[in-house]
Amino acid sequence: MSRAWGRGPFLRQEFPAQRSPVSQVEWPQERHITVGFMVRRVLVAGLLFSLLLGSSVLLVYIFRSCGPRPCRTPECHDLQAHYLASGNTSVAPCTDFFSFACGDAKGTKSSFQALAEENKRRLRKILEEPGSRHLGTGEDKAFQFYSSCVDTGAIEAEGAAPLRQVIEELGGWRISGNWTSLDFNRTLSLLMSQYGYFPFFRAYLRPHPTLPHTPVIQLSPVAPSPSSHTCPLLPPRSLLLSSISCVQIDQPEFDLPLKQEQEQKIYAQIVREYLAYLSRLGALLGGDPDKVQQHAFLSISITSQLFQFLRPLEEQQAQKKLFQLVTIDQLQEMAPAIDWLSCLQATFTPMSLRPSQLLVVHDLEYLKNMSQLVEEQLLKYRDFLQSHMILGLVGTLSPALNSKFQEARRSLIQKLRELTQRPPMPTSPRWMKCVEETGAFFEPTLAALFIHEAFSPKTQSAAMELFTAIKDTLIARLRRVPWMDEKTRKEAQDRVTQLQVKMGGPEWALKPSLAREEYNDIQLGPSYLQSFLSCVRSLRARIVQNFLQSFPQHRWQVSTWGVSAYYSISDHVVVFPAGLLQPPFFHPGYPRAVNFGAAGSIMAHELLHIFSQLCGTPWGLPSL
Repeated sequence: MSRAWGRGPFLRQEFPAQRSPVSQVEWPQERHITVGFMVRRVLVAGLLFSLLLGSSVLLVYIFRSCGPRPCRTPECHDLQAHYLASGNTSVAPCTDFFSFACGDAKGTKSSFQALAEENKRRLRKILEEPGSRHLGTGEDKAFQFYSSCVDTGAIEAEGAAPLRQVIEELGGWRISGNWTSLDFNRTLSLLMSQYGYFPFFRAYLRPHPTLPHTPVIQLSPVAPSPSSHTCPLLPPRSLLLSSISCVQIDQPEFDLPLKQEQEQKIYAQIVREYLAYLSRLGALLGGDPDKVQQHAFLSISITSQLFQFLRPLEEQQAQKKLFQLVTIDQLQEMAPAIDWLSCLQATFTPMSLRPSQLLVVHDLEYLKNMSQLVEEQLLKYRDFLQSHMILGLVGTLSPALNSKFQEARRSLIQKLRELTQRPPMPTSPRWMKCVEETGAFFEPTLAALFIHEAFSPKTQSAAMELFTAIKDTLIARLRRVPWMDEKTRKEAQDRVTQLQVKMGGPEWALKPSLAREEYNDIQLGPSYLQSFLSCVRSLRARIVQNFLQSFPQHRWQVSTWGVSAYYSISDHVVVFPAGLLQPPFFHPGYPRAVNFGAAGSIMAHELLHIFSQLCGTPWGLPSL
């Protein structure tokens, strides 16, 4: 028994059926294990969801941090306000940012025009608020000239007296009953050299077509149009210093009716308006009404004949007579009415001219016919020819005269534009015209002041960095262009690499000696007209002197505060003036995308001119 009892437990272990009581006791423990497993699954799922949510939040945060952050600087706030105020809804900024930033604002004026006006406002502020600047003699003269220009009270008080003095210096005219018959060529020489007025042709200096830094005198027909708002006393600087490809100088805004069928129908009305204008000028100068009308009518007749001598540009190109090289002696034989040597010598002093001097002549046939007309007038109507030249001079000087002369000119222009169905000419405030004239006469001074005010070294460095990035990208793209052979590819890359870039202003604009130039030859007063004419003579002398100097560097064709970039073929240089690299086109504080989209697009455009203008260029320049 004891042995059997002792074996009992072993027997129970060998036969599982005998464990049922034990199984009944262990069943609640298995249920506990199942519930715990489910809880763990829920916890794991919650943990995975939390990790997924956290990862998503983290990725969103990283993405937003790596992308462009909103610009909160004052410059960006100003830019945003500018875009909102412009009302340019013609294109979405994300579709075409350049058109959005540089396009027309509300269909009125382009962003370039708006920037040009803003730059003039900056110059106005400089000229009207000298502040604590220590002005030199030259700078002081610029400020004095501007002050006298905006002093309309003094100009009105002077009346026509300063203009009468000018007419007396030219020998007078029969309209006022006091006339001294001077030699025709002496009067013409005075008009060209002392008053900057060219009644029958335009003479100006340009770089030589094959030697860009060598000056050459060029002659071009000029039509004294009644509709020009001003007849510029000097060729615009951009024309004076540009390449020979520009053949028309001071083109009139109004073409003679004989050239357009739509204007032939209203020719009589145009003549009546112009006749009324010339008669008004004569009356303002105290002339006899009957004599004024008679001389005015003959002046219109001379103008009409001069216009008939003009040939269309297309005709000159077809005949390959766009320009011709002749000596002064040869021109004297072909157009003998003008004493070419004496007139040109007086105009371009201190250049030393000789009869064998070469001239570039545009439309030689016009000069021949013009000379014949002058000879006929000298034989029959010498006094009428004198009146014709003086009436043209009065129209030229009208911006420097009192409001009666200016209003007469403005009224004529508007009426003629109405008759020819042209839009009205916009009017500019007096201060803007005075800024333009001061900038023309005192450009070195205003260029230095503008750069100091609006184009810091930081701005120049940022602009150069932007241009370099665009140029490097172009070079990289040229390496991957499939349709170029290796020779062409290398030439294209070399052209881009060798390109010079000028930014801000010319070197002379940054020199204190030129910024404070004395302008010793400028005499201000006693009237604004006399100051104006003194500045005209000084500017012409400086232009001639500059051409006589040896300039290895490029001659700028735009003012420092201008808004036009350009590429010069002859010098292989691209120019971006300080006036263009301004808000809203460029600012060192703008996001890179804005600068690339606005100023960068302009830079890329000028870069591409390297290729478009080299195709088929004259003068033996490398071409692609």
